[in-house]
Amino acid sequence: MGEAIGAMLTSAVGIAISPLPLIAVILMLATPKGRSNGIAFTAGWVVGLAAVVAVVVAAGSGLHTEGEKPSWAYWLKLALGVLFALMAYKQWRGRPREGHEAAAPKWMRALDRFTPAKAAGLAVVLVAANPKNLVLAVGGAVSIATASASGGGKTVAAVLMVLIGSLCTLLPLGVYLLGGSRSARVLGGWKEWMSAHNAAIMTTVLAVLGTKYIGDALTGLS
Repeated sequence: MGEAIGAMLTSAVGIAISPLPLIAVILMLATPKGRSNGIAFTAGWVVGLAAVVAVVVAAGSGLHTEGEKPSWAYWLKLALGVLFALMAYKQWRGRPREGHEAAAPKWMRALDRFTPAKAAGLAVVLVAANPKNLVLAVGGAVSIATASASGGGKTVAAVLMVLIGSLCTLLPLGVYLLGGSRSARVLGGWKEWMSAHNAAIMTTVLAVLGTKYIGDALTGLS
């Protein structure tokens, strides 16, 4: 179980510090329907991430027999590593120049008109259709699936991955529900910091993961 948890940890943390869902849920909590929409968004994120992780872990475990890790797992890791590296390069190239801010997506400007169902649907889309989050989720789940752990160990690792990867929505919701009058100031500070450092954060995460996955794959294939 320890191997499965350790293998997915970097990917789970990468999902957890993804700026887009964190900014989205903070903006949503500031709307007139903030409480219901924030809860719905967080629930949608957890369910969406859990579904992706569960499908990949189940499929990968079915292809993996006990003993030596299969060669396809290393080739997949190599492909994911190269993809992470390319995404890091693209993220850095597309960063806003000094003195400029990245334009907010159109859907962010319409959050005050969202219903709980639409908020939950948006969260699922940000998990399953956002390339960065999807690749991070698949990479972590593949690491769990190909680890030499029992079925129970892989289940525990998958649950922990979902919980860690959902901190980007669970923490803002917790601050909103429990923080009282200070919550708006705290969440506003988080949003501003994440908005200002979005490109640097994701470039670093993707570059680190790319290096790790490529290194692991080359070691396993050699």
